[in-house]
Amino acid sequence: MKILLLGEYSNVHNTLARGLRTLGHEVTVASNGDFWKNYPRDTDLARRPGKWGGLQLAVKVGCLLPRWRGYDVVQFINPMFLELKAERLLPIYRYLRRHNGMMVLGAMGMDWYWVHECTYRKPLRYSDFNLGAAVRTDPIAERDRKDWIDTPKGRLNQLIAQDCDAIVSVLYDDHVCYQPYFPEKLHFIPLPIEAPHLPAPPQPVRPADNGDDCLRLFIGISKGRSAYKGTDIMLRAAEDVQRRYPGSLTIVKAEGVPFEQYQHMMNSCDAILDQLYSYTPAMNALLAMSKGIVLIGGGEPENYEIIGEKELRPIINVEPSYESVYHELEQLVLHPERLPELKRQSMEYVRRHHDYLKVARQYEALYLSSGRRP
Repeated sequence: MKILLLGEYSNVHNTLARGLRTLGHEVTVASNGDFWKNYPRDTDLARRPGKWGGLQLAVKVGCLLPRWRGYDVVQFINPMFLELKAERLLPIYRYLRRHNGMMVLGAMGMDWYWVHECTYRKPLRYSDFNLGAAVRTDPIAERDRKDWIDTPKGRLNQLIAQDCDAIVSVLYDDHVCYQPYFPEKLHFIPLPIEAPHLPAPPQPVRPADNGDDCLRLFIGISKGRSAYKGTDIMLRAAEDVQRRYPGSLTIVKAEGVPFEQYQHMMNSCDAILDQLYSYTPAMNALLAMSKGIVLIGGGEPENYEIIGEKELRPIINVEPSYESVYHELEQLVLHPERLPELKRQSMEYVRRHHDYLKVARQYEALYLSSGRRP
């Protein structure tokens, strides 16, 4: 098959493309590299700042459109698949719909269904937009609501979701937001992780009072979104544990660094803090788990249920509170003997459910089921 993957989110499309190519398909990834993360792509669609940058990108896309014809599948990472206004994206989507086969929408990242459902119906106990029955009022949560509810972006999302042939969710969190609207065309497929040569789990750390190595804890900080994603709470809890147990914990912080440097910093660590308000591990956490790094973050029972995992429990699940994060970190510092088994289970979890070739085969089966051709 000839497949066009438009847009990028945390290396999902780049990783999926490698899997699909291994299976013998012709794949083109066209994206902006997910902004500063700068993931690999075949066609660079990064936008320069300002109105002139938008005009340049629009002209570039206009020149590319004739080449984006005749694909068996066009998959969009998100309804905002290019850095252009929703009003400009709608005619691009319609052009692609006319001149290609199957249209697939990714339920990944921020969109109308995620914002609307978590604000109003609240299918999750907690999320980026609610804590129980209470609606979150963080400045970024409020900004995202205004950005998606009753706006051209929100209407574009609903139009594409209604018109496309299939919708793919990759997290339990997103799946339950689309499920009430599209039970027939919604498909859950786990995120793809390329980890063909899994390392042996690192040796466990030992308590600092015997003079040996301490626990190395990694945390990635997104500029401007720390409070929204709960990174501020996780970091504060980690720093307080570090102060209470001097020499027992080293915190490695990565802020706004390219993907390669980010990975290099992560590789030396034993555990990672990620996504306080998520039920499930996303690409960042799964990449760490594939390396035998223990996740402290989203690992609710619903996460294991949706992938059918009945044995492994590698994730140290935390509730969205300072107290929960502090408690779990403290327990890990005091009981480092838990690490070897958690590291082993982490790698096995990724191998079972997120291997990029296994995931690519699931996408392949979905694409073939459509029967639509250019």
